[in-house]
Amino acid sequence: MIRDSGQRLVITSIIVAIAFIFIVRLFYIQVVKEEYKMSASNNVLRYITDYPARGLIYDRKGKLIVYNDAVYDLMIVPKLVKNIDTLEFCSLIGISKEDFLDKYDKAKKFSPVKSSIFEKQLSGETYAALQEKLYKFQGFFVQPRTLRKYPYNAAAHLLGYIGEVSERTVEKNPYYKSGDYIGISGIEKSYENDLRGKRGLRIIMVDVFNREKGSYEDGKYDSIAIAGKDLTLSLDAELQFYGENLMQNKLGSVVAIEPSSGEILAMVSSPAYNPNLLVGRVRSKNYGTLLSDPLKPLFNRAMMAYYPPGSTFKLVNALVAQQEGFITPASRFPCSFHVGSKSVKCHPHPSPADLKMAVQYSCNPYFCHTFRNFVDNKKFKSSEEGYEKWVEYVNSFGIGRKLNVDIPNELTGLVPSPEYYDRYHGKGRWKASTIFSLGIGQGELGITPLQMANIMSIIANRGFYFVPHIVKKVGGEKHLPDNFTKKNYTKVNAKYFDSIIEGMDAVVEGGTARIAKLKDIKVCGKTGTAQNPHGKDHSLFVAFAPKDNPKIAIAVMVENAGFGATWAAPIASLMIEKYLTDSVSRPELETRIMEGNLIPLIDASKEKKSIN
Repeated sequence: MIRDSGQRLVITSIIVAIAFIFIVRLFYIQVVKEEYKMSASNNVLRYITDYPARGLIYDRKGKLIVYNDAVYDLMIVPKLVKNIDTLEFCSLIGISKEDFLDKYDKAKKFSPVKSSIFEKQLSGETYAALQEKLYKFQGFFVQPRTLRKYPYNAAAHLLGYIGEVSERTVEKNPYYKSGDYIGISGIEKSYENDLRGKRGLRIIMVDVFNREKGSYEDGKYDSIAIAGKDLTLSLDAELQFYGENLMQNKLGSVVAIEPSSGEILAMVSSPAYNPNLLVGRVRSKNYGTLLSDPLKPLFNRAMMAYYPPGSTFKLVNALVAQQEGFITPASRFPCSFHVGSKSVKCHPHPSPADLKMAVQYSCNPYFCHTFRNFVDNKKFKSSEEGYEKWVEYVNSFGIGRKLNVDIPNELTGLVPSPEYYDRYHGKGRWKASTIFSLGIGQGELGITPLQMANIMSIIANRGFYFVPHIVKKVGGEKHLPDNFTKKNYTKVNAKYFDSIIEGMDAVVEGGTARIAKLKDIKVCGKTGTAQNPHGKDHSLFVAFAPKDNPKIAIAVMVENAGFGATWAAPIASLMIEKYLTDSVSRPELETRIMEGNLIPLIDASKEKKSIN
């Protein structure tokens, strides 16, 4: 009996020990050793992110200008990749064996058991060829997503582009995960939260041959992707496309705004680029090429370039002087202005001129006298105090500060502070005659083309503007935040604008911009020739039309092109006519502008010009 009891005890102990070993091993595999659990799960279940369709973008007339095209990311779980025909696989997706090994190592370093992108953005054709044989390549699967397409090949700077999120973005924003796309520039960036939508998740069962067998638990744990919201822009796609054609082979920009609303109708920066170049697998290569181009096609000159406004600024100078009572429409000055040995030159015209005639013939001495009358006026304790008041007025026109448009990377422009001149000349050692060039839009003044167009909106509205903006609707709903519907008033009373508008009318009817005259449309404009210390002067023209009930305000800057009437004024008048009549009555002028090539005239090594 004792021996039998001992045997039973031994046998029982052995069974308990074996059971304990199995229990411990199972616990280790299922709980402690996470990769075994993940490997088993990946053999049965596949977690697929459903990327939402990004919101579509339409122009003001309902034309589709940005849509989505299907592409496919090839995913990998390195732990599951076994015994595949590497050469056949590489041939199917168009990569070398070296690329395969490099991508495999990177994926394994990221995680041997978690899925990651092996090859981005396979085309529909490549996906179709691969899908037939995907069962041969265990550890790989395909995840669909979309890329942007631009049927008009236009408005690249305004629309912007998307790209993969950075690690820093992933760390700062919990919504994003590695491999996600995000708006990098333009409205793709500023309206990212509306356009991106919401990710979904599908859990799919697969067999040992990497073939999908249906949804896990009939989709009980799946979540649906929610598409991004569509945007309707104020942009006129046809006008934008036309403007880019007019500016082809030229450096500069065109900005057109509807004065009554602040809606941006066109924003051209030249040279431009085809936005489709920054889409898909070729984006990195094309971006590098565009970035190294000495003409800087990625640079948005409409919002990020400062230019001296030249004679176009005389309008603002005259308005602020009228408000303070330092000049009136009847004020006349001799057509000469001298500072020491320096004298300001002028165009031939009757002298002395009143305000309307001074605007019509762009009389430099008149506006130098006007500036001096303001800054050195005895009403102020000092020229510095007078200048501070002048700057305050100028700032109210949206110059020297941001307008806060809904497009990123807007710059402020430059209106020098009194402190700037104190540092340069010494405190109390400067006055109007020291900085008189500001009165005719030269010197240290810097204004963006967007600000120039907005000044035209102000004059068209006789003293106020709406913040320029590009988006009209988000998801079908009107998108007009309070800052876009509020009237922003300058410090100049409406009654002082009449004489300026009459002068601008005379500029086109019989002054320096007769080339901008249209048969049945009253155009009010002002030419400018902005001095450029780095090369030939810039050609500038600003305008609005029609004179009564204005529908469009425009600014055109053509770099290194000489007089404003030579290039900028014709471009502006063609744009105005195209927008208001949807036709062109001067085909010979259109041909001259479109065929004009100013790029060879520019020394690329000195391409900085007046851009800061």
